[in-house]
Amino acid sequence: MNPIYIPAWLSVFDDGDLLFLKRFLLASGSLKELAAAYGVSYPTIRTRLDRIIAKVQAVEAPVAGDSFEQLLDTLVEQGVMTAGTARTLKHSHNRVIRDVSERANRTVASESGEGDWYG
Repeated sequence: MNPIYIPAWLSVFDDGDLLFLKRFLLASGSLKELAAAYGVSYPTIRTRLDRIIAKVQAVEAPVAGDSFEQLLDTLVEQGVMTAGTARTLKHSHNRVIRDVSERANRTVASESGEGDWYG
């Protein structure tokens, strides 16, 4: 049996992000409709969407200082590490990045007084 592949950009979302994205899709991308559903302003919804976009961009964009995954790929190519081990390490690495991002989001949300309307 093959394990389910979850792209790195998808693994950075917490349950609140996934719920928001689901509601966004079901609202056909209408931020106005989402704002009404959550009982918040349009700019608040836009800020939430911008944070989610930033998470995807952070994972997708190559960062000069973060070449961990590139190193793992090189080690696999050179036969120093198995692909399974590299996948496990990448998953753990992405989990740490997600956890740090979640803590940062909680800090920003608490400082801005947004509360937990988004999950």
